[in-house]
Amino acid sequence: MARHPHRRRRNLSVVSLLLFVLAAALGPAPGSAAAAADWWNPTARPAPDSAVNVTGEPFRGTDARGEVRGFVDAHNHLMANEAFGGRLICGRPFSEAGVADALKDCPEHYPDGSLAVFDFLTNGGDGRHDPVGWPTFRDWPAHDSLTHQQNYYAWVERAWRGGQRVLVNDLVTNGVICSVYFFKDRSCDEMTSIRLQAKLTYDLQAYVDRMYGGTGKGWFRIVTDSARAREVIEQGKLAVVLGVETSEPFGCKQVLDVPQCDEEDIDEGLDELYALGVRSMFLCHKFDNALCGVRFDEGTLGTAVNVGQFLSTGTFWRTERCAGPQHDNPIGLAPAPEAEKRLPAGVAVPSYDADARCNVRGLTELGEYAVRGMMKRNMMVEIDHMSVKATGRVLDLFEAESYPGVLSSHSWMDLDWTERVYGLGGFVAQYMHGSEAFTAEAERTDALRDEYGVGYGYGTDMNGVGGWPAPRGADTGNPVTYPFRSTDGGSVIDRQTTGERTWDLNTDGAAHYGLVPDWIEDVRLVGGQDVVDDLFRGAESYLDTWGASERHRPAADLAAGAAATASSTEWSPFTSYAPGRAVDGARDTRWAGHWSDDQWLRIDLGAAHRVGRVTLDWERAYGKAYRVELSADGVTWRTAWSTTSGDGGLDTAVFPATTARYVRVQGVARGTGWGYSLREVGVYGG
Repeated sequence: MARHPHRRRRNLSVVSLLLFVLAAALGPAPGSAAAAADWWNPTARPAPDSAVNVTGEPFRGTDARGEVRGFVDAHNHLMANEAFGGRLICGRPFSEAGVADALKDCPEHYPDGSLAVFDFLTNGGDGRHDPVGWPTFRDWPAHDSLTHQQNYYAWVERAWRGGQRVLVNDLVTNGVICSVYFFKDRSCDEMTSIRLQAKLTYDLQAYVDRMYGGTGKGWFRIVTDSARAREVIEQGKLAVVLGVETSEPFGCKQVLDVPQCDEEDIDEGLDELYALGVRSMFLCHKFDNALCGVRFDEGTLGTAVNVGQFLSTGTFWRTERCAGPQHDNPIGLAPAPEAEKRLPAGVAVPSYDADARCNVRGLTELGEYAVRGMMKRNMMVEIDHMSVKATGRVLDLFEAESYPGVLSSHSWMDLDWTERVYGLGGFVAQYMHGSEAFTAEAERTDALRDEYGVGYGYGTDMNGVGGWPAPRGADTGNPVTYPFRSTDGGSVIDRQTTGERTWDLNTDGAAHYGLVPDWIEDVRLVGGQDVVDDLFRGAESYLDTWGASERHRPAADLAAGAAATASSTEWSPFTSYAPGRAVDGARDTRWAGHWSDDQWLRIDLGAAHRVGRVTLDWERAYGKAYRVELSADGVTWRTAWSTTSGDGGLDTAVFPATTARYVRVQGVARGTGWGYSLREVGVYGG
């Protein structure tokens, strides 16, 4: 053996060659064998069907730091065709009958789109278009066609193959739009539509699974906890999260400022949504409801939505001067004649003071109950569409509880809130603007992302009637050049073809979901690799927020039921404002002191504890300047925290944890002509 060191190797090589030839002769034809080996390719795709036009294996696993990678679409509407009465968005994301059935126009759009009323209202012109979808797609989908399906499953598959790893499917509808739209084929009840959309999302998962050989084998994976989402992404698949964006969740509308729901409705609704798999949601959307006021729409659309607000609630939006730097969108006075025709005779949309940019309506008591209910269930709250007054209160509540589960998913939050969101551990995504606008907005908050070490997301809002990036033109100086490589370098992406139509981002814009990878490449060309790198870190950041929300447990309130004394107590023949009312756990009671600046409230914790956080829930009579003081013996005090710019509401004082038995709130200057009045004071460990 030693004298013939190469003989065995040569014999093995010959045998290996013979086995390879035999396998080639007896095995399946080239192509089918490759498809069977390629886990990312289905074994039985429907025929005919859309092409995906991406080659190469999707990346799997984690990076060198053990973090998942990938893009996050934090705001999409896969099943919006089932919303608004079922005939506003034409076409479906999938059909058991095939692509020709899925991608067809609404019947009333034939033969020339003359009855495409919503197209006319949202896109101008007369709504006329070639209604034929598959296989020609002459006029739709398009970046400015707001009523045609953009989320066909194969287009979503292309986005996944291009690097996306999280998709938030917001179940969406609006009962008022449904009621006033001419064409519908089902009830306008919002929760009925939400249930159906949830079911169909699970049906889509099963539809994809069948292509890949059975349950659990497809790339489209609905996830209900962050650990499972992480597993899915590490496998190289798409983690799909269910959210809700609707105007009257749990039936919580208001009529003439009277709520049409109660706490029991909210608990039942949250429990049902959680059981469906929903893990994030909006509490209000477009119209003020019994939970919160909304951030206005602008211009003609704003006028139309304000009409809907009146039809839904019996009241128009009301505005006031903003208390801080944040503001809601200007309503504007642009007419919306088609919408205004629906107002009763003699009723007109009011005018608004240009200096009054904030909704008078914030987070209601029922809304606060819902927010606390979502925290109790470890769900994430969407603050986009909330008025700044409502958003401020939500952030106050979260800061008081150190709760991270806050999301801004598509640029409907005042950017001045960004640092507070990051400080809590929340996640921010930007609307899918054109690459120039997207880059400009990303750069405004880039330093904050660096400071907090977080990634970024986008919200496509596809099927959300919002409009998408227009083409920059093939003659631009830096067009998308096909084919191009995905951000991770493992996939090659060419122009997307469905039927007889091939789309090119340079000339067609972001016409449908399959062009998301093309749009990301455009962002890279315009904004540079750094913007895309932030986006590629989005999956890890989103899961960080979600996981921290799941792990959150309320801290013990050391002040609950503790002995309390005060410098003074306001007298009333009808109720007690005694110091103990500020630590009794009830928000409908309070301590109130005399009407002078130098007043204090002292709490005896009963024993020495580590103290690092104090929350103060002010009634209307608040402290503008005050101190939080600590003492071991009730005699010698030291200042742990102070402010001279208190504005009422719910304040949270955070400071290095210190051992103390006594906590004192020392008033220095009142914020009103009354005294100091505290509903609740909470004391927590470091």
